[in-house]
Amino acid sequence: MSGSVILLHLAGAVALMLFATRMVRTGVERAYGNALRHHLRAVLNSPWRAVLAGGSLALAFQSATAVTLLVGGFAGSGMISGLAGQLAVRGAEVGSALVVKILRFDLSVVMPVCILIGTVIFMSTGQRTWRQMGRILVGIGLLLLSLKLIGDASEPLRESAALPAIVSYFSEDLPTAYLLAAGLTWLFHSSIATLLLMAALADKGFMPPELCIAIVLGINLGSSLIAPLLTRHAPPAVRVVPMGNLLMRGAGSLLMLGLYLWFRPSIALLGATESAQMVNAHILFNVIILFAGIPLSRWNMAASERMVALTDNTAAEPAAEAMEVSALDESVLDRPQLALANATREVVGVCETVELMLQRVIELYEHATDEEIKALARMDDRIDEKHAAIKLYLARLNSRPMSEDDALRCQELVGACVKLEQVGDIIVRNLLVHVRRKHTRHLDFTPEGWRELCSLHGFVLANARLAFNLLVSRDCHTAAKLVSEKDRLREVERTMSRKHFERLSDGTERSIETSSLHLDTMRDLKQINSLLVSIAYPVLEEHGLLRSTRLTRAARESAE
Repeated sequence: MSGSVILLHLAGAVALMLFATRMVRTGVERAYGNALRHHLRAVLNSPWRAVLAGGSLALAFQSATAVTLLVGGFAGSGMISGLAGQLAVRGAEVGSALVVKILRFDLSVVMPVCILIGTVIFMSTGQRTWRQMGRILVGIGLLLLSLKLIGDASEPLRESAALPAIVSYFSEDLPTAYLLAAGLTWLFHSSIATLLLMAALADKGFMPPELCIAIVLGINLGSSLIAPLLTRHAPPAVRVVPMGNLLMRGAGSLLMLGLYLWFRPSIALLGATESAQMVNAHILFNVIILFAGIPLSRWNMAASERMVALTDNTAAEPAAEAMEVSALDESVLDRPQLALANATREVVGVCETVELMLQRVIELYEHATDEEIKALARMDDRIDEKHAAIKLYLARLNSRPMSEDDALRCQELVGACVKLEQVGDIIVRNLLVHVRRKHTRHLDFTPEGWRELCSLHGFVLANARLAFNLLVSRDCHTAAKLVSEKDRLREVERTMSRKHFERLSDGTERSIETSSLHLDTMRDLKQINSLLVSIAYPVLEEHGLLRSTRLTRAARESAE
């Protein structure tokens, strides 16, 4: 087999591993994301609970970077302290290292079982949570399959004449190997995927122990760079936790490399094989960083804040609102299709603002300051301004000659814009009022009631994203799915209301205190969902899939 074919097979196996990892993370986020975020916010006030929560989330998401970005967002919004956030990230790195250890066991029997059961679950049910569970199982099965494919693809490399020379070179130049591993990890955006690939190659006896150590340290450097680079344009408060992780792990990996090059200790105690030594060294390094990070946490926090301040250029830049450029170009009103494209771009901008408001409002139920509430209300003012500008632009367009299809699209955009403006009003005039009432009266939902509200909010947010995509794609399958979700949400809301009244009948004190707040929030979320779902009606009507206000049988089959 030629070298190019071997590399092609290896690249395909690595691509499958990255896809499978992403598939598992997507399934976990869609099925349990809101519950996990709620749990994380609830436990981050205790240092050791923060460490355990971070490790648990890394095991669930199979990504320490995802946890770092999540925790950084919480710290940036003031929900948690930066110190608690950095401890959670320390735990996430250990959890990520344990994922590699688990995947290194012989799970060949588990692979077909996961793919089979996951496929059956995904194909046989329409329930969102179960479908995501099927997605997770298929992702785990494909991940295990990719590891086998990497092993098979790398087997012919044993006979390569060039490989021993390459390995020998990097074994004598460990700093270069360290930097190369860091670059590869950044390219993959996954320390798990990079380490699994290197461990698979080490299984074939390609790597001496000293090269394994340099690669492990380089992987940790590369992994610590991902989150700071992804958040480089975020507000300074959001960047502090990722920067603190870079300082601890990046500086720690460099220090460890220097110590190893100086003392050259034996690593035989870490495992009997090179791959075992590599995986165990990765776990040991992150455990050392965890325990070193506890006494150094305040120093690291102060240093990361100074680093962020040095690299913050937002003070010299104009405000984001001032930099916004309208797509409503009046010079193209005589060309309807181009004008409609401009209006669509502007409506998509409104969608992004509405999505951000919808995401943030549920967080304010747990922690809210006057400034955060006012900031969310100002976003609605921006929506009102854009709504007025878009309606005026489309009204001027409508006065010009255009085809029937263009006229229908014009009406569709006006209708969508009106509904988005109404969603913004509900968030500000209803949900924010509930937020103020909750915090003014010092009310707390029961754990069951709060989980229900978070689940309903996640359902509505997922439907919002479907609706926003539909405005651009106008895909009839997506439209049918969105309308079918309205019926499903109605059933979910009925179940939640029944459970709430059961808690009231049991005399649960917190349920009685927050009953009206709970029911009002559910009502408003349901109303928001109805407005967003109605964006799908023009698309279904155009394809003959809407009969009065109900889906036709063909549309229901398309949604399923």
